[in-house]
Amino acid sequence: MTAQPFVPPPYPYDRLDALAKIAAKHDGGVVDLSIGTPCDPPTAAVVAALSSSNSERGYPASIGSEPLRKAAHDWMQRRFGIDVPLGQIAACVGSKEFVATTPQYMKLRLPDRDTVLFPAVAYPTYEMGATLAGCRAVPVPMNASGGLDLSSISAADAARALMLWVNSPSNPMGTLDDLAAAATWGRANGVPVFSDECYVEFTWSRKGESILQHGLDGVVALHSLSKRSNLAGVRVAFYAGDADIVNYLKEVRKHVGMMVPGPAQAAGVVALNDDAHVAEQRHVYSRRLARMAEVLSTWSGISIAMPAGGFYLWFDARDGWEFAERLARDGGALVSPGDFYGAGGANNVRVAVVQPDHRIDVLARRLGA
Repeated sequence: MTAQPFVPPPYPYDRLDALAKIAAKHDGGVVDLSIGTPCDPPTAAVVAALSSSNSERGYPASIGSEPLRKAAHDWMQRRFGIDVPLGQIAACVGSKEFVATTPQYMKLRLPDRDTVLFPAVAYPTYEMGATLAGCRAVPVPMNASGGLDLSSISAADAARALMLWVNSPSNPMGTLDDLAAAATWGRANGVPVFSDECYVEFTWSRKGESILQHGLDGVVALHSLSKRSNLAGVRVAFYAGDADIVNYLKEVRKHVGMMVPGPAQAAGVVALNDDAHVAEQRHVYSRRLARMAEVLSTWSGISIAMPAGGFYLWFDARDGWEFAERLARDGGALVSPGDFYGAGGANNVRVAVVQPDHRIDVLARRLGA
């Protein structure tokens, strides 16, 4: 049988182009609530660090500078009460890059395995990373509370698994998963568990949690400064956990030239060492979530609940695309139909509260809410 070439599917957000044209007809333009792009400014100290590090001339350390890794270590100690050795912490060029590329490196490490497990309703890059690595992408069904139904993973899939992705708080659902159970399942089945925790600073129903609080063996946590510090354009993230896995990835990534730019690393140090701006951002997102839920509930008649975590509203609209088109026509707003995140989300809509308050007010006026 002749192998078929890989043809990239349409990028999910490119599918919104037609709705963007509809929304743009409103006076004042589109209120874009589709992509989770922060709109608030980073702190002045972070911006100053970008321009004054004098690190732009030389090649930065692929694993991250010692100050950056120390700042990550200290933040995890303050935030979660864990002490991760510096040798088990390394930088990456934003979290999406790590999600997309790690399956191919894990396949090199474990060539007899070929399967990536990931949540059935999830950030689409988990599946795409598996596809780009030539692996089987196997979605794990969700349980009644929106977490992973680990009991549904077959013994055959577990035996072939290179890795299991968990995401808590989750994108798009905002669910807080049982990370202790995921770590236990991974160790029992010999499957490395990778926990994407980029929204952990924004939890509303209980305190944020890292999988590393349940031991480092067999697990890797992924953290990003994009959301917590409004630095999506700077591309600073880090991963930490199991010594063997982290060291393997560190060595492979050196050969690929995966390096966070030096000035970005310097900015990351300042951001990680400052908890006050994160606390302020939490208040901002909490307020916007409540306001947006009120506006859309009043207009649509749908009861929209606050998420357990993250800065997205996720709700059943019966038909995600129909709701998105109606909102574009009536309110000039762009939101994400739920099928972007898996077939199980087709009835749903994701709304990112990443517009300033005055733009949310514009939407409220348009909708008469």
